[in-house]
Amino acid sequence: MEAINEMGIESARLGPYLQAEGLLEPGAFTLDKIGGGQSNPTFLLRQGGVRLVLRKQPGGDVLPSAHRMDREYRVLSALAQAQALPVPRPILYCDRPEVVGTPFYVMEHLDGRVFADYSAQGVTPIERREMYLQMAQTMAHLHAVDWRALGLTGYGREGGFFQRQIARWTEQWIRSRTRLNADVEELIARLPGLVPDDDETVLCHGDFRMGNLMFHPVQPRIVGVLDWELSTLGHPMSDVAFNCIAWRTLPSEYGGLLGEDLAALGIPSEQEYLANYCRAAGRDEATTPFHMAFALFRFAVIFEGIAARALAGSASSENASSVGQLAGAFARRAVDCLNTSAETA
Repeated sequence: MEAINEMGIESARLGPYLQAEGLLEPGAFTLDKIGGGQSNPTFLLRQGGVRLVLRKQPGGDVLPSAHRMDREYRVLSALAQAQALPVPRPILYCDRPEVVGTPFYVMEHLDGRVFADYSAQGVTPIERREMYLQMAQTMAHLHAVDWRALGLTGYGREGGFFQRQIARWTEQWIRSRTRLNADVEELIARLPGLVPDDDETVLCHGDFRMGNLMFHPVQPRIVGVLDWELSTLGHPMSDVAFNCIAWRTLPSEYGGLLGEDLAALGIPSEQEYLANYCRAAGRDEATTPFHMAFALFRFAVIFEGIAARALAGSASSENASSVGQLAGAFARRAVDCLNTSAETA
């Protein structure tokens, strides 16, 4: 098999390495890029009846603490071993850059459906509603995981989550910004003074959304929670607010729901969805305007990072440049969220 030039993966090195680890037989194999993710390149590896998934760090310069393959492998290993959540079983981690150019890991291949956006096309309204109930319940189950018992002590710091996150994403903005943005600067100035007093620590996914869930091939049942790159120990409302961005954004804004006929689609309103999460999590209340503004701010910085990688030529997705333009739209919605809250207070 000839070398695969995309993302710098050479079969002449990868094949023998995986053979030595007992994952492949000698001979040809195929490696095809899968998924619509904007960060860590992911590939489907096939040889005869063998199906494996390889996920690697992107090439080029990466921001400090970003794209940590070892962290993804650690959390997947803990969750899979404890059967605490439906996740793909990790098989092998490699930190030797000479194999594929960057650290990578190999995990099992799951059969199922991944929907690119929240409208989940191709299913009935009844099925779609059940998928949303499953999404809320799975997120609640994640936040109930005993992360200490899973050996995840030290996976993140306890307490003070939002203060640290605001500082982290502010630094990421400074490192990756490709243009000036007054809305982002306003958020950087205002958010630290709005952090709620409540404090709790759970295992957070960090990117919990429809596109990172795999559903059974024919049933509205989640068989895998994917893409744990941004996972950490943190406040559950960071996950919940991020998950609810879809109700605040347009379909053209990374597959949002704003303006869609939710009842016809079988999709619950944001309020009903949050009530389902709270019931499953045993909570009385969920997000505040601060949580939503923070989630939108964070996503704006993530989009700016995608734009920066597109300019540098190291983005994972072909549409990275256009997706990167969403940073401004999400920052504006975050400021609107805070201003609307102030006006009604």
